Amino acid sequence: MAGGVKKPVNVFRLRDTGEPEGVFNWRLWFAVVSFGLLGAARGIDEGLISGAFNSADFQKTIKYDTFTPVEQADIKANVSAMVQIGSVGGALIAFTICDRIGRIWATRVLSLTWALGIVIFMICGTKGNLGGIYAGRFVAGIGVGMTPVVGPIYIAEIAPASIRGLCTCFFTGAVYIGITLAYFANYGCHIHLSDHSHNQWLVPSSLHIMFAGIAFILTFFQYESPRYLVKQGKVEQAASVMAKLRRQDQSSEYIVSHVAEIQNALEEELEATRGVGWSGKLKEMFLNKSNLYRLYLTTMVQFLSQWSGAGSITLYAPDLFAIIGVTGSEEGLLVTAVFGIVKLIAAIVCALFLVDVIGRKRALLTGITLQTLSMVYVAGFLTAVPQLGVDDDFVLPRSQKGASQGAIAMIYLSGFGWALGWNSMQYLLTAELFPLRIRALATSWAMTLHFANQYGNSRAVPNMLLPAGHGGIYPKGTFWCFAAVTFVGGLWVWFFVPETSGRTLESMDRLFELPWYRIGLYGNKDAEEKDIAHDEKQRVAEEDRGRSIEVEKAGV
Repeated sequence: MAGGVKKPVNVFRLRDTGEPEGVFNWRLWFAVVSFGLLGAARGIDEGLISGAFNSADFQKTIKYDTFTPVEQADIKANVSAMVQIGSVGGALIAFTICDRIGRIWATRVLSLTWALGIVIFMICGTKGNLGGIYAGRFVAGIGVGMTPVVGPIYIAEIAPASIRGLCTCFFTGAVYIGITLAYFANYGCHIHLSDHSHNQWLVPSSLHIMFAGIAFILTFFQYESPRYLVKQGKVEQAASVMAKLRRQDQSSEYIVSHVAEIQNALEEELEATRGVGWSGKLKEMFLNKSNLYRLYLTTMVQFLSQWSGAGSITLYAPDLFAIIGVTGSEEGLLVTAVFGIVKLIAAIVCALFLVDVIGRKRALLTGITLQTLSMVYVAGFLTAVPQLGVDDDFVLPRSQKGASQGAIAMIYLSGFGWALGWNSMQYLLTAELFPLRIRALATSWAMTLHFANQYGNSRAVPNMLLPAGHGGIYPKGTFWCFAAVTFVGGLWVWFFVPETSGRTLESMDRLFELPWYRIGLYGNKDAEEKDIAHDEKQRVAEEDRGRSIEVEKAGV
C-alpha cells in the first residue's frame, strides 16, 4: 500500500508490518541512533544548568549573594534560558543549512557550534564573567536549536512508515538520556567533589562536549537522506542509499516504487509552485489551505506544550522539589535524578508500545490527562500550604508530610505524562506533517516557536514563583497556570489534531482535504477512503501500463 496506511506495528514482531525481509536491519537502526542522539543536546542542558548554577563555587564566582532577590531571580532565569534564546536563532537558520548543504553537513555544523559555546561558557564561568557566560550559552544555543530540526527530519525521511513513530521517538528518548545523565552527573559531582572547586560544575558541563563530539564523529558513518538527494536531482544516488538503508536490491520493485513515489510527490509540489523562487516556499506554507492548517497545528503544539510548564519543571527541578518539601541539596539532587529516570522510562514506553500501536493522538491525550491531574494536585497542595516557597523560615508540619510526598509523586507522574504526550508529539508531528518541498522550512518555523516559547516559560518561571510583592504569582499560582494550560491543550488536541500513525509522508496531504473544523475528528477516516481510491487508481494504471508493454512486445 504505497499510498495508504500501514497497519499498527508490534515492535516485537516487525515482520508483521508487511515490509520485505531485511528492511529492519542494523544500518537503519544505526542511522536512527546516530541522529536520534541529537536529542540529548536539549536534555543535557536542561538537566545540567540548574545543578551548575546552584553550585556554591559557581554562585561565589559570579558574586550571586551580592544581588537582591529579584536580581537573583533575573540572573538565574537569564543564565538558564540563554540557550533557549540562542536556539531560536539556531532553529531559524537550520532550514537554510539543511536545504543548502544537506542533513549530514548540517549536523557537523551544529555539533561544532554547540561545543564552541560550551567552551566559552566554561572559560568565562571560571572567571566570573557574567556577560561571557551569557554569550557562551547563547552560542551553544544556536547549535542546540538546530538539533530538533535536523534530527527528526532525517529520521522521518529514512524510516519506514510503519515504524516512523518508533524511530522518531528515539530522538525524544535521547532527550531523557541526556537529562538522566546530567542529573546523575550533578548528583555524583556534588557528593565527590568539593563545593569550593570549579570542577563540581565543570565536570558535568563537559557532557555537552562529549555528546557534540559523538554526534560529529557519527556523521562520517552515515548516508545522506534519500529524500534530500531526490530533491537535489540525484535520483540514482537516492536509490542507492535507500537500497543500502533497507538492505534491498537497488533494482527491486520495493526500492524503485519507493523512490518513484518520493520523486512523483516532489514533482507535483514543484509543478504547483514552479518559478516562484524562495518566496514561493513562504507563500506555499502560508497561503496553501492544507499547509496553513498544518502550520496552525505545529504552532499550537509548540505554544501549548511549552506553557504546560513541564519543560520548566525539568529545568528547575531541584528548586521546585525544594518548594514542595524536599530538604537538603543532596536529597534534592537525588530526587531530581530519579525524576530523570522516570521520564526516560516513559519515553521508552511511548516509543515501544504507544506511538505506533495506539496512535499519536491517543498517546498524546493519555499523557496530557496524566499531566493535568498532576498539576491540579500540586497546585492544590501549594494552595493548602501557601507558605511553601514563600517563607524561608517555614517548616512543613508533620501532618502535611504525606501530602508533600504525594506532590513529589505527582511531579514524577507529570514527567511521565509529558514524555508520553507533548514532548514526543511536538517533534514527531512536526517532522512528518509537511510536504518535502517545505519540510525543512516548516520544521524550522515550528522549532523557532518551540524555543521562543521555551525561553519565555523558562525565563518567566523564577519570577512567577516570587510573591506578589516582588512581581510574582506565588508557587500555587504558577502551578494553577500550568494546570489550566494543560487542560485547554487536551481539549484542543481532541478537536483539532488528526491521527497520522502509519501514514507515508507522501500520502499525508489526504488528511487535510476536509474543511478545517472537521480535520481533527474526521480527517483520518476521510483520508483512508481516499487511500482506497488512490490505490485502486494506481492498480489500474499499472495494469494499463502492463498491457501497453505487452502490445508493444507483440508488435515487435
